[in-house]
Amino acid sequence: MSIIDIIIFASYLIGIVLFGSLFYRKNRSASSFTLGNNDFPVWVISMSIFATFVSSISYLALPGQAYQSDWNPFVFSLSLPFASFMAVKFFVPLYRSVNSPSAYTYLELRFGPWARIYVSVMYLLTQLMRTGTILFLLALTLNVILGWSIITVIIITGLSVMIYSLLGGIQAVIWTDAIQGIILVSGALICAIVLIFSMPEGPGQLFRIAAENHKFSLGSFKTGLTESTFWVVLIYGFFINLQNFGIDQNYIQRYMAAGSEKDAKKSALYGGLMYIPVSMLFLFIGTSLFSFYSAHPNILPNGLQADRVFPFYIVTSLPEGLTGLLIASVFAAGMSTISTSVNSSATVIHNDYFRKLLKTENTERKSMKILYISSFIFSVISILIAIAMINVQSVLETWWKLASIFSGGMLGLFLLGFLVKKVNNVAAVTGVIAGVLVIAWMSLSPLFFKSPGLEKYASPFHSYLSIVFGTMAILITGFLLGNLLNRLKKKVSA
Repeated sequence: MSIIDIIIFASYLIGIVLFGSLFYRKNRSASSFTLGNNDFPVWVISMSIFATFVSSISYLALPGQAYQSDWNPFVFSLSLPFASFMAVKFFVPLYRSVNSPSAYTYLELRFGPWARIYVSVMYLLTQLMRTGTILFLLALTLNVILGWSIITVIIITGLSVMIYSLLGGIQAVIWTDAIQGIILVSGALICAIVLIFSMPEGPGQLFRIAAENHKFSLGSFKTGLTESTFWVVLIYGFFINLQNFGIDQNYIQRYMAAGSEKDAKKSALYGGLMYIPVSMLFLFIGTSLFSFYSAHPNILPNGLQADRVFPFYIVTSLPEGLTGLLIASVFAAGMSTISTSVNSSATVIHNDYFRKLLKTENTERKSMKILYISSFIFSVISILIAIAMINVQSVLETWWKLASIFSGGMLGLFLLGFLVKKVNNVAAVTGVIAGVLVIAWMSLSPLFFKSPGLEKYASPFHSYLSIVFGTMAILITGFLLGNLLNRLKKKVSA
């Protein structure tokens, strides 16, 4: 990595921290820290939603998947128009009417404190694991590319994001997200153009090699539920994106930060749809890498993993200056997601756990103190998780899997409250338990029932479908039990 590349990357990192920190003076209240001043342009919130959606995992994993297989992951993006439409039609009006910085106030109004506590705890656990994982992967990428210390990179990156997220609040997060979104798209676009014109026989060779190896395939159109077919990925994408746009604090907070309901609807729609062409761009990079290294068969080291081919290309094949831009793009994708998690988690901690305990005297001062401390603690724990992943990934992966199992009930509980108006707490709790058990069985049974004779007890379905079946189990159980209890209640009253 040349001096120019290092200067470009360092300039990006320092510039983002300084720019985000400039918003410190605008944070005079808890409302400004969590929602801003409701004066964000639509394009900025849209870009922030998009940048939150794209993480460094996507930036590196999608090219790796396309390099190794085909465009089957793009089917996930095809579900976004449905989720975006649901957000515009139902979710934005719902949360704007509740008028709370927290996404989980609605669940408390619908079912009581237990629902808010359950969902918010699962959200916080998931965000901690997500930010820790992203920090670790960013550091691992620089370690593989440049040999830099993983721990050093984790600490520098984590503290950099913490500084501007803590000082600048939601205004710093949304504006830096917008800038980082532009950087990550620009880097990917430039890389794709360089790849197209790097083929020995011209751009046509790239598409010919890819087509001959079926690299543009969207996957099998079989109707089975055991493989990652077109239909399985489409259904999975719909449910995951429904959870993102319908119950995820990261997105709901942006709906509330918009100046009006109309602006919020536009932001949700544009932010979601923007990911479709960008995910196509990421996959195209992976396909182009396959064609490039097929035309240059002796360049790649033997045994290089698919998800490390893109970082290898960034360092070894891009012109001087572009390497620094691409590494900055990867970090922009990761840092935008981390900063959002820091601010959103602090908002949940303040609004769902401490706000009701505050006395009227010096409420704003105490609220700001809680938000600052929460941002700091969340960032530190995320850094520690990232460092722990260096040596104990198996333990943390298990924790991540368990957190995912319990958080899988979030969407089902929300949809149950939103769609079934007469369901009571008993039916809701029973539904959540049923859904979590279904998700746990589908996620864990393949691990525990490996021995001969026990395979029949393991889930035969693809792991993508766990959230689908879990959500449906909550809805069906809650609906049927709710109706049954209501009928019994009427009979007793009669």
